[in-house]
Amino acid sequence: MPDWDDTDYSNLAADYAVVRRPDPRIGAQLAAALGTARTVLDVGAGTGSYEPTDRHVVAVEPSAEMRALRDPALPPAIDATADALPFDDDTFDAALAVFTIHHWPDLDRGLAEVRRVTRGPVVIMTADPEALGDLWQAHYAPEFHATERQRYPSLTRIATALGGGPLEVRPLRIPLDCSDGFADAFYGRPEALLDPAVRNAQSAWSFVADDAQSRFARRLRADLDSGAWDERHGHLRTQPEFEGSIRILIA
Repeated sequence: MPDWDDTDYSNLAADYAVVRRPDPRIGAQLAAALGTARTVLDVGAGTGSYEPTDRHVVAVEPSAEMRALRDPALPPAIDATADALPFDDDTFDAALAVFTIHHWPDLDRGLAEVRRVTRGPVVIMTADPEALGDLWQAHYAPEFHATERQRYPSLTRIATALGGGPLEVRPLRIPLDCSDGFADAFYGRPEALLDPAVRNAQSAWSFVADDAQSRFARRLRADLDSGAWDERHGHLRTQPEFEGSIRILIA
């Protein structure tokens, strides 16, 4: 099995900055999940896409490439990993982890550390591996689907690693014109995924062989040209919101 923590961000970062632009409607859903917390730890913060600006945020990000792409208006991120957080117990009102836990080399220890330093809610945005097969991409790119299924942890495992308490699960409402280019965001815009730069901004594709990516592009292009994609999924082109595989978890 590949090392999911071995994503090459030196190759990913340039396309990521263009394709993965934060969408304020997603940001609003995350802000609601954080509740009234005034101090927030952003773990695996990446470029800082969804860090709230109306609260005191401390960001942790181990990738130098991602830290370099942070908005200059945001505070610099600390070079640290989730499984060894340099903070005392109960330091923060809340913690935030967006599209990151599937990269952590020691998920259970990382989540236990996040729980240790957080006295209030831990908010995680991640994919539910049980829902990934419902996306149309799974039909055209079984290799991509298999990669995603393997690397995203189950919701049960996440809840257990956070101490076994209640886990609230909210489906992410994704707008049709979502500016953050993760896979589900193109539910009604399939042509976009023919662009290698768009796929390169989704880290799972870095684990998919070039020949498999070429097959995906050929199959999707053929079905778009013939109208077969629209026969099956055309209603998605005008569906204003979509609840796919992405979940906001609140522990």
